[in-house]
Amino acid sequence: MPTYVMLTNLTSEGVRTLKNNPSRVSEVNREVEALGANVLAQYTTLGQFDFVTVIEAPSEEVMAKVSIEMGSRGTMKSQTLTALSTERLAELL
Repeated sequence: MPTYVMLTNLTSEGVRTLKNNPSRVSEVNREVEALGANVLAQYTTLGQFDFVTVIEAPSEEVMAKVSIEMGSRGTMKSQTLTALSTERLAELL
């Protein structure tokens, strides 16, 4: 199944939401799964992005749906990258 890396920054509304409800991250991950994707790993990061999330989705269309749904709430902005394992890259070469 294709793997994607979602790089996320919270908006000021998103920061307030997270501060008032720290379990919101887990709730959002369940919502991502309800949209047909699977959260493999998630990290809070310091620096350019607030979160790095590794997601499996059956297609680009499903991942686009996840990205649009999450972004439409006004609590975050994201960039999504397609990821290829180094093992798969070696197979292709």
